[in-house]
Formats: sequence, structure tokens, C-alpha cells
Amino acid sequence: MRRPAVLLVLAAVLLLGAAFVVVFAGRRTQPAATTAPEAAPVAAPDSSPAVGALFLDGSHYCTASVVHSQQGDVLLTAAHCIHDGEGGDYLTGVTFAPGYHDGVAPFGFWTVSDELVAPGWTASSDQDLDVGFATAHQAGATKSLESLVGANTLATGGEFEQAITLTGYPDDSETPAVCRNTTSRQDTYQLKVDCAGFPTGTSGGPWVADQDPRTRLGTVIGVIGGFEYGGDDPDTSYSSYFDTDVQALYRQTTARA
Repeated sequence: MRRPAVLLVLAAVLLLGAAFVVVFAGRRTQPAATTAPEAAPVAAPDSSPAVGALFLDGSHYCTASVVHSQQGDVLLTAAHCIHDGEGGDYLTGVTFAPGYHDGVAPFGFWTVSDELVAPGWTASSDQDLDVGFATAHQAGATKSLESLVGANTLATGGEFEQAITLTGYPDDSETPAVCRNTTSRQDTYQLKVDCAGFPTGTSGGPWVADQDPRTRLGTVIGVIGGFEYGGDDPDTSYSSYFDTDVQALYRQTTARA
């Protein structure tokens, strides 16, 4: 399952012949919200800055992306990345780092709030409704998130077979995994795509069709989630099908943002 996980990290750093070993036991300190640096920020090569990592207690554990809205602050991810499902509640203290790579958050950390998932997810962890929305805000920001990093356009009711770009942040990597392939139909309300190297942490990663090679933005038709919380095999990923239920969640999010 690609559910959120907080890892025990051991980092060994060699500098000028001297060895420094830093051990982080348990959960690390939550990164403070920061403003974007003055230098022109850039995302990881081959990845859209509209895609980023979700952090909880200092560790990134899921993936999210910016989806177009009038307010310019709407995030799209998997429901299980922001809500525990049946018998659970929404996660708190989550932040979003768009364009995150190599330990750098080029656009700073954004506070995640106004999380919203479908009633079918909160009641029974319905794998066909493993989709969630939220809003992102940054203290002191003078521009919207979307104006800084761009946004994909949400599409619902599309074809099951589409060429996409898949992006996600593995738990054990500081750079996103990116893959291009064609989706297929897994079940009535499930999509499937074969892409190697998408383990735990990539949940919520967007499935983007018609991606512009210059902006790396396009139409988002799915997120890693759904069947088996996105899949037990890191080389095959799944998504709940984006239908009228997803469209309704999006409208609720933009209406209250």
C-alpha cells in the first residue's frame, strides 16, 4: 500500500574527509513556512513546478499538484493522503512544497487546509473515491500559488486510454519520479498505468494528459490511489476514475476557497 509513512532516517555525510553522522529518531521537526527565494526558482528537471511533495512532521509522505481555479490555491491529491478513511479523520499539520527537489523547496512551504474528500471515502474507504482536494496558503505571500507555479486543468468523464505523464515523490527519494505511458481500464471506476519506480510516497501524484512540453502543464485525469491505495507493485499504479463525484468535490472546494 502507498499509504503515508514517517521514516526513520540515517544520513551519513562526508565533508573534506571528516565524517558526520546525524541520526533522526522518530519524527523530524516540521519545516517552517518560508517565502519564495529572490532568485528565479526552478523545479526538478523534467518535472512540473505545479507538482510537489506533501510533508507531515518534517518528512514528505505523499504527492499533490495544483489544479486550476479562480482563486489559484487548489490542490489535488489522493483521499488517503489527507484523510484516514473509514473511522478516521483529516490529517492536520500538512504542508505542500511545489517543485520540491534535492532537499530544496524552491517556492517555499504552503499550509494545507480546507481538505475535502467524498462521503463514500469517510464512510467506507471506497477505493473508487480515493481523490481529495485542499487549498494551500503561505504567510506573507503576495501572489497566488497558481500564479507562481502554474496549474493543470481538471478533466472528468474522459477516455480510459490516454497518453499521460505520471509524477510522484518516492519516500526514499528527494527528487520526483517521472514516467510517460498510456493508461488502461482496470475496473468500472479504476484506471491503470505501467510505470516503473513509483513506490510508497507517490500516492496523489497526478496523471497529466496533453502535457505542454514547454510548461509541463496539461489536463489531469487521475492521481495515484484507488485500487490497493495506488497499488502494491511499484511498477504498476492505479487511479480512481474522475467522474461526476470528483467534479462535485472540485466545485465544493472552489466554492468555499
